Formats: sequence, C-alpha cells, structure tokens
Amino acid sequence: MGGPVARSSRSAPVHADQHVPGLIVKFGDYPLHHGGVGAIRSLGRLGIPMYAITEDRYTPAASSRYLRRAFVWPTTGTEEPERLVEGLLRIGGRIGRPTVLVPTDEEAAVLIAEHQDELGDRFLFPRVDAKLPRRLASKQGLHELCVEHGIPSPAAAFPQSYEDIVEFAESARFPVVAKNREAFVRRSRPAVNGTTRIATREGLLTLARDWGPQPGVILQEYLPREDAEDWIVHAYFDADSTPLAMFTGVKVRSWPPHAGMTANAYVVDNPELADLAARFIKEIGFSGIIDLDLRFDRRDGQYKLLDFNPRMGAQFRLFENESGIDVVRAMHLDLTGRAVPEGEQRAGHRYVVENIDLPALLAYRRSGYTTPHAPTRASGTELAWLAGDDLRPFFTMLARFVRPGAKHLYQLWRTNRRGSTTTK
Repeated sequence: MGGPVARSSRSAPVHADQHVPGLIVKFGDYPLHHGGVGAIRSLGRLGIPMYAITEDRYTPAASSRYLRRAFVWPTTGTEEPERLVEGLLRIGGRIGRPTVLVPTDEEAAVLIAEHQDELGDRFLFPRVDAKLPRRLASKQGLHELCVEHGIPSPAAAFPQSYEDIVEFAESARFPVVAKNREAFVRRSRPAVNGTTRIATREGLLTLARDWGPQPGVILQEYLPREDAEDWIVHAYFDADSTPLAMFTGVKVRSWPPHAGMTANAYVVDNPELADLAARFIKEIGFSGIIDLDLRFDRRDGQYKLLDFNPRMGAQFRLFENESGIDVVRAMHLDLTGRAVPEGEQRAGHRYVVENIDLPALLAYRRSGYTTPHAPTRASGTELAWLAGDDLRPFFTMLARFVRPGAKHLYQLWRTNRRGSTTTK
C-alpha cells in the first residue's frame, strides 16, 4: 500500500493506495485540456500509476512525467455507446487491475453511469442512479430539477420547433442566452458554439434558421453581468451523498469572455453557497465529483445555478484543503476505502490558466464586470500548465496552442458578426 508521498506546505502526508491506478477518460477532440493534466499530476504526485486516453501521443497530458501510459484513441463523442464501452474495457484489460475512472467531460460521466454494470468489474467509480448524470448534464433536465427542489435558476424555455422560437421571440426580453440542451447531442448536432448571448429578436431568428426542425437548445434569461458575480462550487460526495471535500470560489475571468472556461479565479469562503450545494446534492442523491457554476444576482440576492457538471472541472486544482486534498484525491481515497482527511480550504488562493487569461484580461477591461469578493492579493497561485516538477506539458501546450487559438478567435468573431456573443 502507498506510503506518505505528497505533502503541501501546511499539511500532513496524504496516504494513497498506490496499487490502484487512475485513468483519465475523455471523449472528443480537445487535446489542450489542463484539467486532465492537473488530475494526472495530482494523483501521480501521490505515487499512483496514471493512465490517460489521448487524441495522439503529442498532447500535454501524454507528455506529463507522471503519466505511465497514454492510450491513443481519437474519439468525437458521437460514437455508439457500445463502441465506447468496448474501448474502455479493452483499455482496462491492458492496465490489468481495478482502476479509478476520472471523467473529464459530460459524455464520459454519462456513459460511465449508464453502463456501470458492464464497467464495474474492471473499474472503480462512484455508483449513482444511472439516469441522473444525463439529466444533470442536460440544460433542460437541470432546470427541471432546480424547479422541483427549489434551487434558483434563470427562467428558461425549451423550443421544439422554429415556430416555437418565433413565438418566444415575440414576448422575450432581450438579450437572451442560448445553450446546447443535451450531452452527446452537443457533439453531433451543436446549435451554438458555446453558451451564447443573443442581443436582439432578429439575431435570434437568424441563428435559429440553422438549428433545424428540432432545435436542441435552451433559451434562458440573461443575468446582466454588471449586476452579477460568478461563483463556482467543487466537491466530492460519497455513496450517502455526504460531502467529503467541499470548496467555493469566485470566478474573475473566463474565456471566451464570460463563458465556461475559467481563466482566473480565487478561493473564497462562502458557507451559504456550500450549504445550498450540499442540500441540493442530498435531495437528488448524487455521488461523485461535482463542478457547479452559479451566478449571484445582486438584483434579488439569489445564487442562480447555471451549470451542473457531474465530473471534475478543468479548474479543480484551484481547490485544495490544508490536508492536501482536492476533489480527485478525495475520490481516489474514498473509492479505495481510505479516509479523506478534513481541512479548511486555502482561502485567497488563485488559479490562472496561462494561455487564455491574457486575452480574457484585455476583454474584461471594458466589460463592466466586477468581482467584489475577489481578494486584493492572492495568498498563493496555482498555474494550470506550468509546474516546476513537470515542465513538458507547458511547452507542449505552447507548441499546439497557436492554431486552435486562432480558430477559436475566428469563430468568436463570426458569432459576433451574426448578432450574438459567446458568453455565460
């Protein structure tokens, strides 16, 4: 069994089971994913053998010194579930021992939950109601759960046809927000490139003409950023839906501006938000890692749930308690029968994603968005890519960033030209 192999500046050693590997599971083509690299480092520093599914052999994850082996398996997220399950089982056979699964996207989390009986002999993962992760990853399903359990969320509509959108546009208050409605469908038939703010009725109708006879979107109330503040909750819940690790923080910048990918954030204590998340998870009976995005609406003083990711978030390494526990470590310890050390979160700690924070900083200077709860000075900083004990992922990221970065900026420009803005 593993001994004390990792220690933070304020913590006791974390004792992990080094005989149980971890496997980063991702479906789709997004090689520059700092969350996967963070998970490899976090568990690898404990002496846990780490494996990952990668698009090719030259991704940042594949270059990490803490990765024992990259399984090159290009996927799109649109494959038949049976094919994905078979591929996972083949990889499990090559690893040759029970392995903790660490999904990095909604598709992977949903697939694992819906096929837990087939996967359970080879892999370790939190057991949950098989239908729940798909419902949580669905924008419509999440909205319905929020209404059912009294969790504030933006007002929303779920059009089933172009005619429904025309009718909605007649009475809607603009701007509105459009999001792809379902996991998996967002990969095969995406309606929008990301969470998209639509400024006018004409802009909505123009975009909607490309959405087909059954638009897979949710149209949501826009919460004005000048009257709001973005918060995040990351946690790990055991089989009884009890939080073994719980963290809260405030998002300072994201990229595209006000969109889902956090570029800069701080750990900020927020007991009210932690209690809200814990109550919701207990009521729905979820087990595993969560990544929640909420917007505090200063107009009515409510935290409104925007997104529920039933898996680790890309920025999870922002959060670590004084015992050296993040949500990925908490999951591995719990699934291998070990106690999860308690500890206070590192209030004031900052997280920066180097390749996207600079353009985000330039964009936010004229956006009108402020974060009053962000500390004026960081107590420490965690960089997403650069790590002194694992340099290769950073340089691999730099080598691969130019082309997709330029493509993303072009897509953002096209969206703006058509009367909408990618945002959250």
